[in-house]
Amino acid sequence: MKTFTNRQREIIAAAIELIAEKGIQQLTIKNLAKKIGLAEGALYRHFDSKIDILLGILTLFEVNKSKALERIKSLDDSDVLAKLQILFQERFAQFIANPAIAAVIFSEEIFQNDKRLSDKVFAIMQESQAMVQKLIEKGQQADQLRTDISAAQLSLLITGALRLLVTQWRLSGFVFDLQVEGNKLWDSIKQIVNK
Repeated sequence: MKTFTNRQREIIAAAIELIAEKGIQQLTIKNLAKKIGLAEGALYRHFDSKIDILLGILTLFEVNKSKALERIKSLDDSDVLAKLQILFQERFAQFIANPAIAAVIFSEEIFQNDKRLSDKVFAIMQESQAMVQKLIEKGQQADQLRTDISAAQLSLLITGALRLLVTQWRLSGFVFDLQVEGNKLWDSIKQIVNK
């Protein structure tokens, strides 16, 4: 996993703030340099392009997500539903703490023209879905979760529902409480996956 210098972290944080304030379309080297108070050329000493800054944002998101997944893996395996709920709540908490990340993660239009960005987002999505699927498989093997629907399909339902709710929250201008709505969604998902 890539490590960033303090200055690179500062630039990434400013990029996230700029996206939160003005939208992802306003993330330009010119606007970012102005926000930080640097010359555009100085930014290029730390990142080669706007794409590299976006990759930095995705990398930091991935690091934070991986830490959360490791915490969840270390929990007691006896209650898979509890682990799934924690995973769900941690993801919402991560977006609530940094709403601009949702704009980056769920902005497919900016990734379609850059393979590095699309590959990174796809890898993040795959890792999340794989973790959910493994938990569901454990729950099915332990006779805690329904087995008439495959773990792959249940994991797709869960991750897709989470993604849709976060996207609605972002596109609405964050007008509803994501944690509250996330808990309601979890209650519905629990009824779907429970045996």
